[in-house]
Amino acid sequence: MKRRAILFSAPSGSGKTTIIKRLMQHFDFFEFSISATSRQPREGERDGVDYYFLTPDEFMKEVEAGQFLEWEEVYADVRYGTLKSEIERICAKGKVVVFDVDVNGGINIKRFFGDDALAIFVMPPSIEVLEQRLRHRGTESEESIQKRLGRSAKELGEAHRFDVTIVNDNLDDAVEQTKRTITEWLSRDEEES
Repeated sequence: MKRRAILFSAPSGSGKTTIIKRLMQHFDFFEFSISATSRQPREGERDGVDYYFLTPDEFMKEVEAGQFLEWEEVYADVRYGTLKSEIERICAKGKVVVFDVDVNGGINIKRFFGDDALAIFVMPPSIEVLEQRLRHRGTESEESIQKRLGRSAKELGEAHRFDVTIVNDNLDDAVEQTKRTITEWLSRDEEES
């Protein structure tokens, strides 16, 4: 079975996670890759479901042991990464691995999978809309929102490094466009096999 992956990257608040949740209901052969993080769980998040929650020390031990495909320190002592064991677990089932990762993680995963991955960048309609979405969540402090917005400006400049850019101006339209894009990519992939 060929190893295939679809990865989604975007600035925080672009709607990529919502798009992924809708796609997971549509494509039954997808399986979501659960990232590891050194941050504390938010209310309602569960270990092994939303993330693999590791202490900062545990995270760095896994890094030193070479257990991560990619990882990044996003903020001081807040790290995110993709465990190699997670990819192996999903590929062993013959499923398409789906990633929800930050922009640098997306670039690194695309480099690892090459043509066996479709890299999708979800673009917000504007920075102003992005800020409104982050504020509407109600989960971030003002300091956190400002950090995310500063990071978002840099991330938007990396969109050209992805295979496809989907502008999430209207969620339903963005989901439909993404479905079509994935279906076309999978069809091309099967023709080449």
